[in-house]
Amino acid sequence: QLQLVESGGEMVQPGGSLRLSCTAWGATLDYWAIGWFRQAPGKEREGVSCISSSGGSTNYTDSVKGRFTISRDKTKNRVYLQMNSLKPEDTAVYYCGAIIGALCVPLSRTNDYHYWGQGTQVTVSS
Repeated sequence: QLQLVESGGEMVQPGGSLRLSCTAWGATLDYWAIGWFRQAPGKEREGVSCISSSGGSTNYTDSVKGRFTISRDKTKNRVYLQMNSLKPEDTAVYYCGAIIGALCVPLSRTNDYHYWGQGTQVTVSS
């Protein structure tokens, strides 16, 4: 069974950078599109970015375009989220999710994802 483990979250100052990792155990990610999501206190989980199984297609929510980059390393069975120019409003628990199939679905369709990690906390504060 596929298991996802996020890492890389920590506290950083505004304008700083972090790289989150989503590592898969128990199965290869080759046939799964992977999404990054976040949930701030008192808010619903929102989609941040997604990458297709091949890595050839990506999408981003408007608030992170130009600042975040999603990528995947098949040799390590891992997906990354590089986050630059971080803002306090990026503070949240970040989760990765896996959806079977080659292509991403719209980021709003969180219920379509089959597997989730436990999350990693990102705090942007001075």
